[in-house]
Amino acid sequence: MLPASAFASNKSRTDGLQTVCRECAAEYYRRRQESRGRTVRVKVSVPSGHKRCPECGEVKPHDAWERNKSSSDGWASYCRACRAERNRISYFRRKYGLTPAELDHMIAEQRGICCICLDAPAAHVDHCHETGSVRGVLCFSCNAALGHLKDRPDAIRRAAAYLEGNAWKPTLVAPGVYRLPS
Repeated sequence: MLPASAFASNKSRTDGLQTVCRECAAEYYRRRQESRGRTVRVKVSVPSGHKRCPECGEVKPHDAWERNKSSSDGWASYCRACRAERNRISYFRRKYGLTPAELDHMIAEQRGICCICLDAPAAHVDHCHETGSVRGVLCFSCNAALGHLKDRPDAIRRAAAYLEGNAWKPTLVAPGVYRLPS
């Protein structure tokens, strides 16, 4: 004999309760899923004001979660840290077609530094805006510079000539005769 609270509701029955208790129904469900080759996650008791993240498996307080009104409990499915990592992986896969392993391999090939300035850590994927193909990984500043120069090699060459002083210094043509840059 079990109390009525041990049974789930069933409006089609006269007493309004299932014929099998919750524990036996859960065990039956687990055996059926395992016979099909699937696994059922183990139910973990969680204290009030906390939630368990299925990604990292940790039980965390509600302030480690984002709000989600459409969810049954009002909280997101994954904790903030796991959700951020999942979003990052999804972004690189969607935008550049890169897996985390491929991105790590590209950064390792460049020894973790930007291949333009050879100074800052490489953290931003550089790609051709016309074809969408990935060229490499740059620091934020170098990637932004290429974007501002619109990936045009002629503009980049003029910028380099300007920095070297070739674009604005007059050149000596003959003694006392200088030619101004056009």
